[in-house]
Amino acid sequence: MFEVAHSLISTQILETPYLVINLDRVEEKFQLLTQALPAASIYYAVKANPEPEILKRLVELGSSFDAASIFEIEQCLAAGASPDRISFGNTIKKNKDISRAYQLGIRLFSFDSIGELEKLAVHAPGSHVYCRLLIETTGALWPLARKFGCGSDAAFDLMRYSQQLGLKPYGLSFHVGSQQMDPTQWDKPIGLAKELFSRLAQEGIQLKMLNLGGGFPAHYQSSILAERIYGSEIMAALHRHFGESQPLLMMEPGRSLVAESGTIHAEVVLISEKSYPKNVRWVFLDIGKFNGLSETTDEPILYKICTPYDDDAPAAPVILAGPTCDSADILYEKTQYQLPVDLKVGDRIEIYSTGAYTHSYSSICFNGFPPLKVYCI
Repeated sequence: MFEVAHSLISTQILETPYLVINLDRVEEKFQLLTQALPAASIYYAVKANPEPEILKRLVELGSSFDAASIFEIEQCLAAGASPDRISFGNTIKKNKDISRAYQLGIRLFSFDSIGELEKLAVHAPGSHVYCRLLIETTGALWPLARKFGCGSDAAFDLMRYSQQLGLKPYGLSFHVGSQQMDPTQWDKPIGLAKELFSRLAQEGIQLKMLNLGGGFPAHYQSSILAERIYGSEIMAALHRHFGESQPLLMMEPGRSLVAESGTIHAEVVLISEKSYPKNVRWVFLDIGKFNGLSETTDEPILYKICTPYDDDAPAAPVILAGPTCDSADILYEKTQYQLPVDLKVGDRIEIYSTGAYTHSYSSICFNGFPPLKVYCI
């Protein structure tokens, strides 16, 4: 099947838009992350790209999985993952989904509120639970603050309450933001976690695990630091705060594992100017925010785009937009992209590092457009 897909792709007879995933690149990134933080267990954040072939390859590599829904749990199990290697990492879960996960053998759950904790006590009795901390960081291109996590005092009380409810207080988690460009941003939350470990130990609660979250960046247009530099900074922070009494470590990479494995193939649908005299060109593609490029919202993620005319061809500024009848479907306007002046309707382009948060963000049928097609090679 993969050979057929690769042949079709290489001869460019497939209908655009579509996403091609290089599974060997996923494996390479998995190995780099494992080498960067050998003390940590990798729990792949399935939401980044739940393609079954990616999950199967990661199962073969010995990965564990961070699932955001009961549906992702079922996808991981179908790919061959065992229940003891799956964490139900979303802090917002329906009662029936908690119960179903428990029936399927899941015993590791996250929470950040008393309401969620009480649901877990009823529907996942005796399970290991970890509390997500609310932290403030800088340096992330896609921040994840405010919606998730609780303050340290609240976490202290909740972990004590979890024990009273018959659950097993297991650890703490945090997230420094997606596409985190500053590897020192793990230091402060690790220090906060250590304070809570110590406070709870005085209450007779011995936490065992610290979840470092995700945050490792992928390469788009700007250069990024190597995984080993992030690993070195994180391990230095752990030794600084925890000394020789290191907790068990989890990490939840998503973007950094799969982004660079993906390339979107798209087509130019229209090129136009809006007024006289001629001003900046609008280039409309057959893929936009609602077909998989949602992370262009506010333009934090700047994808690299390749056209057939890139070798020394003259270029000029463009506004890039998608195909739907929605005025929000503009990809890049504030950021000045330059594309070749020879670009024409019908030309095919490639959008690099699109293996994360594209396929999984693609709408079902907005404006009637089908979901983004995926081919794994």
